[in-house]
Amino acid sequence: MGDVFKALADPTRRTILDELAERDGQTLFEIRARLTTRHGLGSSRQAISQHLDVLEAAGLVETRRDGKYKFHYLNTAPLQQITTRWLTDRRESR
Repeated sequence: MGDVFKALADPTRRTILDELAERDGQTLFEIRARLTTRHGLGSSRQAISQHLDVLEAAGLVETRRDGKYKFHYLNTAPLQQITTRWLTDRRESR
């Protein structure tokens, strides 16, 4: 669970997750283009790739290869685990 919090601590990674929530199944090139045009983030391809690696290691992003393309998908399961752990228990005990 610590990896999830580490991944969410960075504003660029949160923006990447926002973009995947809006339009799932994007390539690195598409994500970088959207970050540049919609958010004014001028990060390099390598920097975005590293952010995606952190998100993937935390389980927040899953990938699928199709030929030479790698598509990135949002996985909300780790966030649901956090919600279940702290929020569900509190609501039930009231």
